[in-house]
Amino acid sequence: MNGAKGKIIAIYGSVVDVQFQEGGLPALYEVINTSTFDGNEVVLEVVEHHEPNICRCVALNPTYGIKRNSFGYATGKALCVPDGERLYGRVLNVMGKPIDGKGPVEGTETIPIRNPRMASERRKFLDEGSKLTFEIMETGIKVVDLLSPLIKGSKTGILGGAGLGKTILILEIIHNIITKHEGTCVFTGVGERIREGNELYYEFVRTDLLKRSIMIFGQMNESSGARFETAQAGIAIAESVQQKGKEVLFFIDNVFRFAQAGSELSALLGRIPSETGYQPTLMSEISEFHERIRSQEKAGITAVEAIYVPADDLTDPAVVAIFAHLNSTVVLSRDYVQRGLYPAVDPLQSSSGVID
Repeated sequence: MNGAKGKIIAIYGSVVDVQFQEGGLPALYEVINTSTFDGNEVVLEVVEHHEPNICRCVALNPTYGIKRNSFGYATGKALCVPDGERLYGRVLNVMGKPIDGKGPVEGTETIPIRNPRMASERRKFLDEGSKLTFEIMETGIKVVDLLSPLIKGSKTGILGGAGLGKTILILEIIHNIITKHEGTCVFTGVGERIREGNELYYEFVRTDLLKRSIMIFGQMNESSGARFETAQAGIAIAESVQQKGKEVLFFIDNVFRFAQAGSELSALLGRIPSETGYQPTLMSEISEFHERIRSQEKAGITAVEAIYVPADDLTDPAVVAIFAHLNSTVVLSRDYVQRGLYPAVDPLQSSSGVID
């Protein structure tokens, strides 16, 4: 710890202002620890600096019970999660703490959830066009394999409104791919329902897939800061496994909730929204996240992303921002669901960038 001690001067929902003495201002994305009046620990992450010596922070826990003029202590480091090699079969929260009742994670090695060096690296094999190869990962679902095939190292989006079967389709793809392909599954639950996470966990236990999987959850009942950072923590764990030379299957349910959490934080931070009502940083947040899903010489990350489409409107700005980063899209149709056709994939709206 760098010893800097600040005083909490304001709380706006998930956003907390902490004032420090001259010269002791923590860096951006540094973690500050504080507690509520009844002793519960609250973790804050610095996102903005304001005059005079004020850090505007995002809380990763509920802020109910934090008192004004109580103290916050800078830790001198960014938010970290355990190294992925030690997490097989475990379920974590955004702070890297296990929530599966199996005791603490072994070892002390941790990795920061933000890694600028990794994000700036480009996929080397794209520069060597002659060496570029496409390897299809069969899902066993005919309409997906034919129209929007899953390519190793690609990003596939499953888009649809509420209740069209995105989560069920992802479950089926996880089960079919992991049983057939060697690799590690990193599942990131961002803003999903607790029921869905619970069902997924017990399905993994039942099918014995848990020993090759790592799960990290920031669900609907958690703060917007926790939901936003869970996506970053999930991809950091996937990167750490990739660095060991293992292929990673990265599943995220749901990317729209990641964008939505960013919108909530943006409003709380007082930023003027864009014309469409979303945060002005929507494009950069989505881009920074997707830039980290890439292949290297050692191994690749193959992403399958569930994307909620509000009001079945594919022209929604958040959905359009995500579209730009996908190699394949599987679009689910409400009309097909109403006719009882499952999986409710609309073959005319689904597409793939690798089909020529």
